[in-house]
Amino acid sequence: MLSQEHRAIITATVPILKEGGETLTRHFYQKLFREYPQVVPFFNQAHQHGGTQQRALANSILMYASNIDRLEALGPLVGTIVNKHVSLQIQREHYPMVGAALLGAIREVLGADVATDAVLEAWGAAYGQLADILIGAEQQAYDANAAAEGGWRGARAFKVVGKVVESDEITSFTLAPADGGKVMAFMPGQYTTVVATIDGAEQRRNYSLSALPNGETYRISVKREAGGKMSNYLHNQVQMGDTVNLFPPAGDFVLKDSDKPLVLISGGVGITPTLAMLGAALRTQRPVHFIHAARNKGVHAFRGHIDHLAGVHPQLRRHYVYERDDEGMAHATGYLSKEQLGAWLPENRDVDAYFLGPKGFMQAVKSHLRDLGVPETQTHFEFFGPAEALQ
Repeated sequence: MLSQEHRAIITATVPILKEGGETLTRHFYQKLFREYPQVVPFFNQAHQHGGTQQRALANSILMYASNIDRLEALGPLVGTIVNKHVSLQIQREHYPMVGAALLGAIREVLGADVATDAVLEAWGAAYGQLADILIGAEQQAYDANAAAEGGWRGARAFKVVGKVVESDEITSFTLAPADGGKVMAFMPGQYTTVVATIDGAEQRRNYSLSALPNGETYRISVKREAGGKMSNYLHNQVQMGDTVNLFPPAGDFVLKDSDKPLVLISGGVGITPTLAMLGAALRTQRPVHFIHAARNKGVHAFRGHIDHLAGVHPQLRRHYVYERDDEGMAHATGYLSKEQLGAWLPENRDVDAYFLGPKGFMQAVKSHLRDLGVPETQTHFEFFGPAEALQ
């Protein structure tokens, strides 16, 4: 039970978290993986090495501590965490492991003079409160997935029924249930999780669903990442007829119902969730502005598909910008500037804008949209890491 004394202690520790949050979370992850190796498959180790995982957790802890008396102020953070946990199949039994590692890290990093027994008791109670919230919401999601038409719980075997090279870097995999059954519907923008054992270690990776739901198959489109265990495994080893395991779809970066003009802005492999969004929008008469940035034509996936759609759907306008354009195939060259984006947006900025891509690209787009007058409440993005990193 989280008492008023506990709340006061948590609030008092906020300045400490602001100063040393990343150091604390880095130590936490090291302790967690060392003492509970069974949780390692839930984490992409590339994010550990790059520091994004530590920054994301530090930001989440800080927001939770800062709003301990008004959890409703956390807004979409809880939903985002729940979706990520559900996508990776985090279970109730994992929470005590995380809690033990977190409290141990607090004591070891801050020292006994700062992390007193009273502080650890307060944080234990606070963690217990948050864990109960997350466990309850996640259990509801697991139950809903299992009860849905074509739904399931845990891992399900899927057979590769299509493998298509989309660009120099991206390959699509169409996957059908090995049991011959249906698959549950999903919302455009959501992702599934591929589970595989690679070099003797289990890996779990999220990949956006890049085609509209059809009740029979899913499609993911995977960029080959330098050193990426899962992406290289899929590109190099997984062939037609092979089987991979999937968890049910999840994610809260989804296309919302609206009749406002839709603006989809993507960079690189960020195009994948926008494909399902585009397909859904084109089933209506909603105007769509599709803007994609790529390094060059060779790495621009799905160009032929988008060009075809533009030819049969007059409400679709598409624009491409390449960093390098030796063949004159793009509408603009260089990086997507505010001036260029402004020229491609509708004159009336009352639009719904969705964007996804590399961090630097997203920072620029977020700033450009704000400066161009698109209401911030009508801009939507998905980003792994502290939200402040996009300011």
